Amino acid sequence: MTFSLQDMWRIGDLELDGRVILGPMSGFTSRGYRDFMAPFGVAASVTEMTSDMGIIYGTGRTENGFVSFESDHPTGLQIFGHDPESLAKASARALEINPSIAFIDINMGCPVPKISRSGAGSVLMKDPKHCGEIVRRVKAAVDTPVTVKMRLGWTGSTVNFREVIEETVSAGADAVTIHPRTRDQRYAGYPHYDLVEGLGKEMSVPLIISGNIYSAEDARRAAEITGAEGIMVARGGVGNPFLITQIDSLFRNGTVPECPTVSQQVHWCLQLADLLIEEKGIEDAMAKMRSMAPKFVAGCDGCREYRYLLATESFSRDAMMDLLMEIENRMGDVRIRSPPPSVGRSDGIHVID
Repeated sequence: MTFSLQDMWRIGDLELDGRVILGPMSGFTSRGYRDFMAPFGVAASVTEMTSDMGIIYGTGRTENGFVSFESDHPTGLQIFGHDPESLAKASARALEINPSIAFIDINMGCPVPKISRSGAGSVLMKDPKHCGEIVRRVKAAVDTPVTVKMRLGWTGSTVNFREVIEETVSAGADAVTIHPRTRDQRYAGYPHYDLVEGLGKEMSVPLIISGNIYSAEDARRAAEITGAEGIMVARGGVGNPFLITQIDSLFRNGTVPECPTVSQQVHWCLQLADLLIEEKGIEDAMAKMRSMAPKFVAGCDGCREYRYLLATESFSRDAMMDLLMEIENRMGDVRIRSPPPSVGRSDGIHVID
């Protein structure tokens, strides 16, 4: 599947150049991370999910989530909550504070129990009409596009994503992102792409597909199976930013650039660390890098011990840099391995029972 450079697409009145959406990940997609990933070919980014109450009452954590960015590429604010009025009020307030927000994304898919217990996230899918009312109220409160992110349903016996899509699109949703797992699957097993086959062609608004996108082939298969217009990359891009470039190139001209070298990965890892240090301060940034730095050499044969050391000894930039330089000196010209395709495989969980 190849798209021409002229084949733009829209979320409402927002025109996007490129098919890759950087997905929201709690604790990861901060301003520094989004700024780092953008040049690799991201068409639009979505922030970490942000509490409606946090926006209304102005907590510090919320401010770090959306107040501090003025992005030169489209960035959507993902918001969570359960009350339509509060979500509408928070969305309007967020745009007053930061007019550069390109769209509002309503979280209806988070499987984390803490979020579900508050009545937000994937538990919203239990009541499709309530989901529609949320979108209706938010649409009335803002002038930007409004999107929703959901799962297949609450459990395998309550797969109702089509009902939720019908209600939210009828209420004015400008695009729908679906992660084809149920809430009780969390992130285990393989997504059920068989259940969303052809879904994008049935919808009147763009479908964005998410879930197990770890290679350009995964992205191609996901688009082919579902008819999605957008590909959301989240966990697959952590430590592998060039994945975005590979997917973008595949969808533009049908070619996939070869994987980067270890030396390139080392450079990008340090670049990300510097952006996070600037954003968060050294202690918080290095805590985050201890989880991300090992992933930059995950596709490197012979780097197992270094991955352990990066995860356990990177308490300062210098300590992390020393390890990365040692890796580069030993195998800088080696190319990292691309993971095998994981979308459309038949050896994982395939049928919901």
